[in-house]
Amino acid sequence: MDSKELARKIAKYADAKKARDVLILDVRELSPVTDYFVIGSANNNILTRAIVDNIEDELAKEDCHPLHKEGYGEGNWVLLDYGDVVAHIFIEDERDFYNLEQLWADAPSEAYEPDEEQ
Repeated sequence: MDSKELARKIAKYADAKKARDVLILDVRELSPVTDYFVIGSANNNILTRAIVDNIEDELAKEDCHPLHKEGYGEGNWVLLDYGDVVAHIFIEDERDFYNLEQLWADAPSEAYEPDEEQ
């Protein structure tokens, strides 16, 4: 699957577990490291881990596994690196503090809308 399709699937699987404000940032023109960021937030670290688990479980069904996972134990900010797509799942306070959307403000972005996947 291409990187855009992977980003949309990650957003879909995050949304399925009630991630809030799921956003896809296209950083292809800004970063040599990855093509897309998918950012989502949750009320607490238990939900953050549940969202991450769902992303991993659903993509594993397609034999797609993260190259790296960071922050899962604490659960405040979990990063899943799939190479061309990096998912950032935050508890809301952490997302507000780090404000990746502002840091990458030059990147085209789109809010994930569940209806577009049906």
